[in-house]
Amino acid sequence: MIGTRVRGTMMCFKTGKFITFEGIDGCGKSTQLLYFKEYLNKQGEDVITTREPGGTNVGDAIRSILLDRKYSDMTMEAEALLYAASRVQHVTQVILPNASAGKVVLCDRFIDSSIAYQGGGDPLTSQDVRNINSLTLDKIRPDITFLIDIDPEQAFKRLNRGRDRIENRGLQYQEKVRKNYLKIASKEPDRIIIIDGNRSKDEVFWDICDQFKRASEVD
Repeated sequence: MIGTRVRGTMMCFKTGKFITFEGIDGCGKSTQLLYFKEYLNKQGEDVITTREPGGTNVGDAIRSILLDRKYSDMTMEAEALLYAASRVQHVTQVILPNASAGKVVLCDRFIDSSIAYQGGGDPLTSQDVRNINSLTLDKIRPDITFLIDIDPEQAFKRLNRGRDRIENRGLQYQEKVRKNYLKIASKEPDRIIIIDGNRSKDEVFWDICDQFKRASEVD
């Protein structure tokens, strides 16, 4: 049994949880995931963290290709397929076994990232991306997704140095991705919780904890 204490209230679950953190590059999701992991660990929870692309030896190898700027000529179709290949390995080898064992799995990006980044309609649609990821979606879906929404200009300023191949596409692309994220969230409000990322790290973190408490009570 998993017990999660959020500001003094103990929440109990009979099975594992799969929780994802999403948002445009520079939104702060990776930092918030680590804060949340530390918080749950202090409550004695069995938590693992992982990321996409990556999370496995195969996934990490694919990640190195996807983020390397020397592959700037990669097509969006090839990009989507590589993300899907990393994801199905990740789900089979890491996410599903740990969630099934009753652990809380915190993942930095998942299927929503692919839909937002590659499924904008040029040339792939969101349904195209879902079809490509059908093997993964048939196995597991996130219980809760925290979408950290932030002004793209503010996020882009955090990426001034060391931008990878995706981040190097620029501010206009990030604005498009943000709009795609919000479209996804509007269709799945029961799963996706939008968090205002235009605040201090502490304010964002406590909002995540409060929202998690509410979602867990409903669950």
